[in-house]
Amino acid sequence: MDEQALSEAIESLLVARNPRQMQVARAALRPGYYLRAARRLHDIRGTVLIGTGFPVAGTFETDGPVGAIALYKGLQALGARPVIACATPLAQVLAGSYRILPLERDPADDGSASAAHWLAANQPSAIVSIERPGLAADGRYYNMRGEDISAQCGVFDPFLTLADCPTIAIGDGGNEIGMGNIAEAIAGLDIRVAVTPCDELLVADVSNWGAYGLLAFLGLWAERDLLSEFSALETLRYLSERGSVDGVTRANTLTEDGMPPSEGEAVIRELRTLTGFLEAAA
Repeated sequence: MDEQALSEAIESLLVARNPRQMQVARAALRPGYYLRAARRLHDIRGTVLIGTGFPVAGTFETDGPVGAIALYKGLQALGARPVIACATPLAQVLAGSYRILPLERDPADDGSASAAHWLAANQPSAIVSIERPGLAADGRYYNMRGEDISAQCGVFDPFLTLADCPTIAIGDGGNEIGMGNIAEAIAGLDIRVAVTPCDELLVADVSNWGAYGLLAFLGLWAERDLLSEFSALETLRYLSERGSVDGVTRANTLTEDGMPPSEGEAVIRELRTLTGFLEAAA
């Protein structure tokens, strides 16, 4: 299987369950988007900024941080210097174990000045957004229920819109950073569509899984089974013990968008099979 065919197989796998109509989003994207995005991270060095964290019920949801941690560990293993950008309370949770850029929201400031300052000082090699709320056309943030969550959101959008480096965004519903690339195509979905764009948009049924799609390619090129070195279940437990909730049920469970961890584990197994690190089941 060539790389383009592999990318299209990954793209199909990651929206196969289709709980939030991401097959509609996939149809609006030029095939090969996982390959194109992964190429932007291939052999990357220097700082890679990974934004994540979606506020839910006064805390943070499991979808996003799991994928961010997976990508952080994979990129670090390959020689990059990842930094996770997130808001309270996730920033405090991760600060003891990961390099963190705390995100804030000032009603009197759109965040552009602080983002520009950080970008100039740190010169990132790439920026990745995983399940970060994206600004709607009215300049507010909304969750999947259409509730205005602006007061709880740290601002990450300007880091992508002002960046000189490649920007990648992963989403699973339509209200995340990056969905501005296909805003018209997904306007019919039951969501307040985000308008913030990126260089390469990735979609998946669960945003965490999009990070695994990137790691599948990075591991293939490095001849290293990066996905076998990461435990999604252990990461879910780590976050759950520190107050995470499922974004759909709002319960403190080891689930991602209402799906049991076995679903994510099955996706990882299939990605490892597609990339030749795991033999296909008979």
